[in-house]
Amino acid sequence: MPNFISAATLKAMLHDGQEIALLDVREHGQYGEAHLFYAASLPYSRLELDIHRLVPRKQVRIVVYDGGDEASRDVAGRAALRLQALGYAQVMILEGGARAWRDAGYKLFAGVNLPSKTFGELVEHAYHTPRISAQELARKQAAGEPLAIFDGRPVNEFHKMNIPGATCCPNGELAYRIKSLVPDDSTPIVINCAGRTRSIIGAQTLINLGIPNPVFALENGTQGWFLADLALEHGGTDRYGDNTGSPALLPQARALAERFNVPYVTAQTVRAWAQDAGRTLFLCDVRTSAEFHAKSLPGAQHTPGGQLIQACDQYVGVRGARLVLFDSDGVRAPVVASWLRQMGHDASVLEDGLSSGLALQAEPAATPPRLERISAAQLASRMQAGDVAVVDVRAGMQYRAGHIPGSRWSIRPRLASDLRHETRQAVLVADDARIAQWAAIELVRAPLLLEGGLDAWQAVGYAVEPSPDCPSDEDCIDYLFFVHDRHDGNKEAARQYLAWETGLVAELDEQERGNFYLPASA
Repeated sequence: MPNFISAATLKAMLHDGQEIALLDVREHGQYGEAHLFYAASLPYSRLELDIHRLVPRKQVRIVVYDGGDEASRDVAGRAALRLQALGYAQVMILEGGARAWRDAGYKLFAGVNLPSKTFGELVEHAYHTPRISAQELARKQAAGEPLAIFDGRPVNEFHKMNIPGATCCPNGELAYRIKSLVPDDSTPIVINCAGRTRSIIGAQTLINLGIPNPVFALENGTQGWFLADLALEHGGTDRYGDNTGSPALLPQARALAERFNVPYVTAQTVRAWAQDAGRTLFLCDVRTSAEFHAKSLPGAQHTPGGQLIQACDQYVGVRGARLVLFDSDGVRAPVVASWLRQMGHDASVLEDGLSSGLALQAEPAATPPRLERISAAQLASRMQAGDVAVVDVRAGMQYRAGHIPGSRWSIRPRLASDLRHETRQAVLVADDARIAQWAAIELVRAPLLLEGGLDAWQAVGYAVEPSPDCPSDEDCIDYLFFVHDRHDGNKEAARQYLAWETGLVAELDEQERGNFYLPASA
């Protein structure tokens, strides 16, 4: 059995300089309500799917925890046993979970991507990043003043809502594309996101590079625009052109790397690091999705530069690991690495990037157990006969939107409990078959799997039905209402979110704040 450790022991481990993976194995909604500052979210329902990406080295110290309450139902213990079964050698459990951490006098945090969002607030304080209010920006637009507005979020987020007149250019692309997009050095540039972090980081990136244009972060992003009673656009598709890349800022990018002590390392060095059994290595391709899928380096994961800064814990689950970044232009990787260094990460840049010839061997993910498949027509027939129990293990909000009539919703941590009195054979419905396959190991009797999921059910003409209140908000443990309500026309939720974000710095203890390395002038 894995060892249990106390909150005090874990606190010491988090700051002892050695690598550690701290994993919250509750579902995403539970995680987002209250979790430890350095915890990466690894929901038990996705454990086998994501663990090899987040924690690639089997010998690293791992501490898992849950809520320490009835709602968690000892998911940490089950997750720890699964990790051991997958070959992880140093798995520990935080005794008493998040509740014990709080009772020991340590802080729990709401929200997601805590280190990155806190870093954004510290950056604004350290650099005094210029900002512009929504009202002032709208006034300048109405007056016809020259402006270049760029949204630093990924395309899918930009599509949900955007500032009128903005162009989507994710932060990781700004240094590579800005000279092509804004050839006039006198044109003011405004960077925005949905809230604060990417607005601040995007604007300060251009300032740190030394471009001559006036640069501003839009204060509070699209939420600030919405709170000022200004209309947002939805469904936007205006994005940078694929041919806008330029090496014009290459000297400035290398100077930025030097300023923040970012090492450049050769492929030979990285190969040696990959053989080091005592350190974890992440090889990070910071280019666009299209570039990554067209060609990358073997053993690399796609970590788009802007998102690697904004949500590093979604890509890197090991504190203290080595991060080696690369691109194909020499501009993007050093700029992103300069920020990661200030966040306290051991980040380097691969010399010659995509042309380096580096090839690493990545360990394949675990193979899920096989399940017998059932077609939509067969399922409909057996449902009519009444000899199967249909269980939908898709996301709770997807179930609400539409599901097979007569099915029930469940999720892996609760699956065995939900079916404990069921005598009929279960049939699992999932968009990703692997979710259902791994969930199936919780059951004594192997379930069937609906071939093709809900899409296959609908494709042959069978009906689906919505249930706006089922699962209930309380049961919908995989959905974080705190984050999403702010984008659904709820002004109070937007205000609360912005207050939470601007208040993060004050919540840090001395050790947590000391792990950021911003300029001494701060």
